[in-house]
Order: sequence, then C-alpha cells, then structure tokens
Amino acid sequence: MSDEYFYGVTLSSSHQSETWDPEAKAEYPRSNKLLIRQALLGPDAKPDELNVVQVETMCLQESIKIPVAILKVGETRQARLDIEFPDAPVTFTLIQGSGPVHLIGQHLLGALVEEFEDMEEMEEEMLDEEEGEDSQFKDEDEDEAEPKGKKAKMSNNAKGKAPSPKKNAKK
Repeated sequence: MSDEYFYGVTLSSSHQSETWDPEAKAEYPRSNKLLIRQALLGPDAKPDELNVVQVETMCLQESIKIPVAILKVGETRQARLDIEFPDAPVTFTLIQGSGPVHLIGQHLLGALVEEFEDMEEMEEEMLDEEEGEDSQFKDEDEDEAEPKGKKAKMSNNAKGKAPSPKKNAKK
C-alpha cells in the first residue's frame, strides 16, 4: 500500500536550509519519492532582491548542487518546477536573498510510483520478447519456404512497386 502526502517548506534568512530525508527517520524501510511542484515568493519578500533556491542531491555517483528557482518581487513571484527526487537526502538552500520562499510538492511513501513503473517495464519487456520470438520464427519459416534466389527477385524497388521484367529476357 502506498500513500501520498503534501510536502511544504519555507526558506528564509532565519531558516536558510532544509533537508528532506525520511529514510533517516523511518522505523521500517519503505520507498520514498519527493515531487517539488512549485516555488513561491512570500508576500513580505523585499523588492528588487533576487532569491535563489539551490538543491543538493545525489546524481549517479556523486553529489550535485544546482539552482532550481530564481525569484524576484515585481518579476517572478512563482516558478513551476515539477522536479522529482527518487532518492534521499535532498537539501534545499536559500543561497541568495532573504525570502521567504515556499517550496510545495508531494511526498510519495511506499511504492505508488515504482510499482506501476516496474509493472509497465515488465509488460513492455514481455511484449518485446514475444514480438522478437514471433518475428524470429516467421523469418525462419519464410527462409525455409522460399529459395534465397527467388526472395531477392521478389523484393520491391524504391517506389514500392514490383520490379519490371528484364528487358533482355528470352521470349
């Protein structure tokens, strides 16, 4: 069974960094995934101040730090992000500006996404294997039924028409 929960955090000059790491707090192992949908600049943000939110997370084998939102009063009060983080920990930091910047998303607990992805992948693999087996047998059957010389003569030309009879053919 899987569950979906609201996730929200506010970054400001007094709370510049927040780490999402449910696996560190879990009493029993379950899969977790974080989806960040939006970054919003709070109504009391300072005019003409850039607010930059950076995320730090694991890539394939190393940690990566990258800005994900740059917000400014009068220009950009919100940013639609739609970023997925399949692995914890993920650290959000307000590296510039005093905020407040609100990050909004969902915490998926359990196998809500993974089970469906795994099932789809397994179905695709099974279909690919079945198609591969069918086409393999079909090719073998065709090869046995027709001599190789005839098969070459029956092939279509570039326009999709059967080849015309040879001009020098005996009558």
